[in-house]
Amino acid sequence: MRMNAKISQMIAKILIWIAALLVIAVLMSIIFYILIKGLPMINWQFLTEIPRNMGRTGGISSSIVGTLLVTAVAVIIATPFGVGTAIYLTEYTREGRVTRIIRFSAESLAGIPSIVYGLFGFIFFVIYLKMGWSILSGGLTMAIMILPTIIRTSEEAIRTVPKLYREVGFSLGSSKWQAITKTVLPSALPGIVNGVILSIGRCVAETAAVILTAGSALRMPTSLFAPTRTMAVHFYILAREGISMEKAYGTAALLIILILLLNVGFNMLVNRFIAKGR
Repeated sequence: MRMNAKISQMIAKILIWIAALLVIAVLMSIIFYILIKGLPMINWQFLTEIPRNMGRTGGISSSIVGTLLVTAVAVIIATPFGVGTAIYLTEYTREGRVTRIIRFSAESLAGIPSIVYGLFGFIFFVIYLKMGWSILSGGLTMAIMILPTIIRTSEEAIRTVPKLYREVGFSLGSSKWQAITKTVLPSALPGIVNGVILSIGRCVAETAAVILTAGSALRMPTSLFAPTRTMAVHFYILAREGISMEKAYGTAALLIILILLLNVGFNMLVNRFIAKGR
């Protein structure tokens, strides 16, 4: 019996390792293929010039700026609402009908296809509120889209903070809000930031929702009310219409590098903040 148990455990471990290695192999093969195809296209001209001739020539500087602006608007708007909702669910209310409704709403929003978000943003922000195709319309639509991710990850991060931390704060005369801001949130910060990083990745890589709300203008955006073309939309249009596969691969490679830099940068900032807190 013991031998059978050991053999079955060994087989299970081998299968788990094979599955994990297959996932990593598929991911790395996709990344390396895009980088091999796209890195030769990345140069100073590609990074600093705006697209010309429908994207056949020039660079993608306007798309880089548009991507960063749409993502910044979405994260700046969604993060306070998402973290605030998570604080309310974990610290200011008990399990009941209200919390179940909020969680069900967040889970329902998470399951909606991105094209539906795009249609909603187009009808509500672009047409009804008369914002037009703009960075603000795209950012607001993406803020609604990433809100469930920030709520769920922040809620789980706050729940992992031991109750003892709160009790110590109360014993020192802190109010509930002081205990949350001084003790709970700093301890939960790594988990919250991970949720924000996931949201940033989704914003940067989103196509369907952005093309219907932010537009696909090639010129450099001059304000939040100007239309723009994000890098993901630029890559999609270049590849779909066969305008320039070389430029499309270059855009895709730069998109991967941008997401990697954002992830590394945010993690470094969080680690430095935690180190200073200690």
